[in-house]
Amino acid sequence: MFATKKISPGAHWIGITKIANNKTNADFDKALFAYTKTSITIADAFISCWNEKYRSNLIRPETLINKYIDDSWKPVLQTPPFPEYTSGHSVVSGAAATALTSIFGDNFQFDDDTEVAYGLPIRSFTSFNAAADEAAISRMYGGIHYRAAVEVGVSQGRNLGAYIVDNLNMAVESAPQ
Repeated sequence: MFATKKISPGAHWIGITKIANNKTNADFDKALFAYTKTSITIADAFISCWNEKYRSNLIRPETLINKYIDDSWKPVLQTPPFPEYTSGHSVVSGAAATALTSIFGDNFQFDDDTEVAYGLPIRSFTSFNAAADEAAISRMYGGIHYRAAVEVGVSQGRNLGAYIVDNLNMAVESAPQ
């Protein structure tokens, strides 16, 4: 099985940051602030997630199903070669959504065209949190995570994002629009 998608969760959220900056006609300072705050949040989300992945070291659904239920079962999404819990997409999405909400406000409607180049359609969202929730649950529906990895992952990401929002001090910060 080969993955056809070519973008990482972090890169996807940087693409969403671009969409938000363009939609609000953000000036240079606000755009720089948004990219920096979101990037720091994404980096810390990956560290937090991979720390938990290798602490808990849980096997993926494909491994369990192939061993005990059906040795020919394959998930819709390609199973990554690292532990299952927590879901990286979920942690990164929850964290990035929290950072972007702190910058651009809640209920920020946007059309995500980040992955059109990879054959995926434009997705419309009513908020960054709605986009994070969809990204997270897609990992369960795709067969590469259990529900707990997704639900705990989003919470982990949002908690980490809130910590960064509350503690990151940057010289230039624009108020949400």
